[in-house]
Amino acid sequence: MGTWGPGPFDNDDAADFGGDLDDAAPEQRAELVRTALSRAVRAPDELEHHLGLPAVAAAALVAAQCPDGEPVTTAYGPKQPLPPLAELRPLAARAVVRALGPDSDLTEGWYDYASYLAWRGGLERLRAVLREPDVPFPGQEPLF
Repeated sequence: MGTWGPGPFDNDDAADFGGDLDDAAPEQRAELVRTALSRAVRAPDELEHHLGLPAVAAAALVAAQCPDGEPVTTAYGPKQPLPPLAELRPLAARAVVRALGPDSDLTEGWYDYASYLAWRGGLERLRAVLREPDVPFPGQEPLF
């Protein structure tokens, strides 16, 4: 596995995932994103790099379509347009939580502590963007 930075597409597995999205027919792209997220969430044991890194990249694509989400502008991400991915928001949030968890291999192998902190900070931002907004109950007034 080659990793050259802390961004969600700054590794071979995620860059390959971006290429797979570009190669897929437009109507198959949302399912590829869903599959990457589902594989990470459903991994039975430790979340290994080959499942976790594409899931983080997929979560970044979902987050990019959310309010306060950052666009994916790296050259290693998909270049072709993506369909709406809002319905994948809860699944993407769960994949990010799994990537940050104690059973994730993604937290290992960072030889430069500053890069690890940047990577972890990026995932924490993804988790915050993907978190479902608080919705008041019917008849309940917002507190602000």
